[in-house]
Amino acid sequence: METAKKIMAGDARTASLLIRKLEDRNPQAKSTIKPLYQKTGKAHVIGFTGSPGAGKSTLIDLTIAEYRKKDKTVGALLVDPSSPFSGGALLGDRIRMERHIHDKDVFIRSMSSRGALGGLSRAVGEAIHVLDAMGKDVIILETVGTGQMGIDVINHAHTVVVVQIPGMGDEIQALKAGILEIADIFVINKEHQMGAGKLYQELMHMLNMMDKYPGGWRPPIIRVGNVTEKRSFEARIEALVDTIEEHYVNIVTHDLFSERVKRKIALEMNDAIESVVFEPIITHLVASGEFERMTTQVLKRQSDPGTLAEELAHRYLSRNVLPP
Repeated sequence: METAKKIMAGDARTASLLIRKLEDRNPQAKSTIKPLYQKTGKAHVIGFTGSPGAGKSTLIDLTIAEYRKKDKTVGALLVDPSSPFSGGALLGDRIRMERHIHDKDVFIRSMSSRGALGGLSRAVGEAIHVLDAMGKDVIILETVGTGQMGIDVINHAHTVVVVQIPGMGDEIQALKAGILEIADIFVINKEHQMGAGKLYQELMHMLNMMDKYPGGWRPPIIRVGNVTEKRSFEARIEALVDTIEEHYVNIVTHDLFSERVKRKIALEMNDAIESVVFEPIITHLVASGEFERMTTQVLKRQSDPGTLAEELAHRYLSRNVLPP
């Protein structure tokens, strides 16, 4: 309870330690986060996703600065590739956004993807609650951006910003990854590069193919140029933040906000049930050696995964018996 009080008082060090424990799936951390839920649900969660090298980190850095101009507190969760040795994030928050380090109203935390296929760490949902309970007005997520888009950002964010750059075949990747379904705002970054016009036309073409848009919100396309042209670049970032705010007002006005929140809750319920019900069973099977024996049975074609799973369900779930 003391940890929860410190986090609700805005203690960044305590919050960072709790997030690390959540990443490690520490049982104590799971208990600590429970009283925080009552203090959540106020922050605007914004997700940035896109291809590797699209410039998401630079855009987020300047987006944070723009929100600070508006006197809003900001939390940022930057999901990086996992280290194959430690399991931790390969890129550090201090390396990426140094100018915000000494701002007490900005909390930046790198998180490891830990092999998450959708571009986000499994602990990111709980980490959002931690920052929300801290009182952050805005929480920004960045997906790991490996291969295709990290599309599970839609399960966590109220507003999704899809970042693309010219010359990477993104007009084709867009169709594969289904970004029309998750994008609230498109950003064409580095629009001074060759192919920007083609990318813009492809996105416009795909948007024109849509029959309808929830709440009447057609995802706008914001074009951002050369970062070295400071004044023009910052003006585009200001326009991006204004558009993000407009989208938030739109989903609240058209009663779409609750739908996004329900989607996040459904995901969290699924994760919680898996953690409480299924993980203890798997842990018990591995520790007892039974999992290895079952694997051997399948390997020798003496049984099959479905049959063995049904036997386990009958053994543990039908009689409400869980391993200690």
